[in-house]
Amino acid sequence: MTRIPFDPAELENVKETVGLMGRTMRKYATPVTPKENYRMVYRREVPHWLPQMSDITMMTPRIDPDNVARAFVFEANPLSDEEKVGGVDKFGVEWVYVPVAQGSMVKPGNPLLEDVNDWKEKVKFPDVDAWDWEGSKKANADFLNSDNFIVITILTGFFERLISFMDFDKAAVALIDEDQKDAIHELFDALAGVYIKMVDHFIDAYHIDCLSLHDDWGSQRSPFFSLATAREMIVPYIKKVADHCHSRGVFFELHSCGKNEKLVPAYIEAGVDAWSGQPMNDKEMLYEEYGGQIILGVEPDCAPKEFTTTPVDPEIAVPAAKRFVAKYCPNYAEKPVTVGFFFGPPEYSDALYAESRKAFS
Repeated sequence: MTRIPFDPAELENVKETVGLMGRTMRKYATPVTPKENYRMVYRREVPHWLPQMSDITMMTPRIDPDNVARAFVFEANPLSDEEKVGGVDKFGVEWVYVPVAQGSMVKPGNPLLEDVNDWKEKVKFPDVDAWDWEGSKKANADFLNSDNFIVITILTGFFERLISFMDFDKAAVALIDEDQKDAIHELFDALAGVYIKMVDHFIDAYHIDCLSLHDDWGSQRSPFFSLATAREMIVPYIKKVADHCHSRGVFFELHSCGKNEKLVPAYIEAGVDAWSGQPMNDKEMLYEEYGGQIILGVEPDCAPKEFTTTPVDPEIAVPAAKRFVAKYCPNYAEKPVTVGFFFGPPEYSDALYAESRKAFS
């Protein structure tokens, strides 16, 4: 493949947009579209530059009741502040909006399930095919008229869905309770079927590039369950959805918060293409151990270890961008990475783009 040399003019007339959490996103005069560049990464090819968050259009459409109930709608018609009150999700579970958290939680005190064996009688499954997909497609035509890499998120995966039905403590116990395991397998298989239907509609209505399944598996200090439990109870159903995505030309990302480095083998076995993970994970170890088997999101060495919205000084960030490129770009074909979520200054984004363009040219 012919490599297009870097032209400094690509940094002229930079366009700025406001992205997730109010972060400023910078758009450059790129040699190929951000969509194609990102797809090169997922195809394990050397891209033209290290993709950044400005190259992604993330979508969580209104058509999914979960997104409304959880006050997390990103599409052409986002929720107004008055609409952020919670509501009933697609499985009949009621959520309550918590303003200080800017998100929702399951209404406490009345879990849907005490025992997973009762799920067939108590869980209300949605008729995904009956949703107004054509209306949503038309409403979001301009929103999706972009050369960005389109990522759509299913907010509540498998373990998180079990939590929503049972509360956390009962869900964690159920995963290792011999009397409930068979029922969990049946429930998770049924959930996978719903998610696969949604994927098909996402592809037909929105022409997505990647599905991101949201399923947090850990706390700040450790996973919620063992690798063996993940392999036995969850991996087969993640893999079922991931395999379907791949069969339709869509990439699969797992959004899984927590210090989950011990569970990365489960992600790989499930067919997950990419996992960013939070900064408390030992990314150096993961890159050395699993780089090439899964695309890791890696933070620059000037990023704080805790989640923060405080920008780093340009005099610190720009050299960090150059070190990032020097470290990860030479071996990129064997061990691809993406740039982890980072509230850096514009100068950091510019340096990361320019230096990676030079490295990949």
